[in-house]
Amino acid sequence: MNIVVLDGYTLNPGDMDWSPIKAFGNLNVFDRTPVEEVGKIARHADILLTNKAKVTADAISQIPNLKYIGELATGFDNIDIVAARKRGIPVCNVPGYSTNSVAQLAWAYILEITYHIQSRSDSVHRGDWSNQPDFCYGHGSLVELAGKTLGVIGLGKIGMAVAQIAIAFGMRVIATVRDPSRYSAPGIQFVSLNECFSTADFISLHCPLTDSTREMVNANLLSLMKPSAYLINTSRGALIKEQDLADALKSNKIAGAAIDVLSKEPPPIENPLLTAPRCIITPHIAWSTKESRRRLLDISAENIRAFLNGIPQNVVN
Repeated sequence: MNIVVLDGYTLNPGDMDWSPIKAFGNLNVFDRTPVEEVGKIARHADILLTNKAKVTADAISQIPNLKYIGELATGFDNIDIVAARKRGIPVCNVPGYSTNSVAQLAWAYILEITYHIQSRSDSVHRGDWSNQPDFCYGHGSLVELAGKTLGVIGLGKIGMAVAQIAIAFGMRVIATVRDPSRYSAPGIQFVSLNECFSTADFISLHCPLTDSTREMVNANLLSLMKPSAYLINTSRGALIKEQDLADALKSNKIAGAAIDVLSKEPPPIENPLLTAPRCIITPHIAWSTKESRRRLLDISAENIRAFLNGIPQNVVN
């Protein structure tokens, strides 16, 4: 069984081994593969694994022995699943592997916003504390979370994990979902999208990117937010109309934003959020703790095992 990994560097930059995948056959791992090279690189593959490298219909047609495509992530919009289905090739993804890690980053943002930990540490290292007449300083911008309102947009596994942490902090939690009747969520109040944006002190996005959610966070929705409110996005970059968010930050319509994802990654230097004030941006790291990546690798191996046993799991096509 010939196995090809198109873009192994992101999942495993060298701090893990590929033995769970190697167990199934001859493994070739490429750090990165341009879209136009996929068919050539993987021409002898029986099993093809990809994280973000695009697998087009044309590429699939160039791999005659291809039997299985594994998405080394949850989102699978980089794979032409229709073309794969026409060939009878299952495409399997890895849901749920990064729940704890993504929730952790969302809360790292909230805690940074409420205590400004890095800037305060920088202040101390500059000598500001040493030159103070009192034992402490800088009270004005500190915020206690208890009693504040967190708005969660989308209440899947990650959204629910973020909400549960908020409840532990003594926060009020409101959420917007398509069908509230599907949820049993003590301590969480379901509200409309507009009410969520107009009421919450912190809004955290945790919904999938679809035609109906693309750029849903636009000028109209941002205008509903309180001037003291913050927007957090660890979900999909294209949920936000980035120019509108940059304008809202520049005009002080909202207090700030913290985002781990952008509409195009890596971002072009002209992305308006790169120069927007009070905007924390991290380079799509929420999913990538070593523990999370190890789960991703292990579940990917289990997906292959299930396929080879004739009972494929996590099939998306």
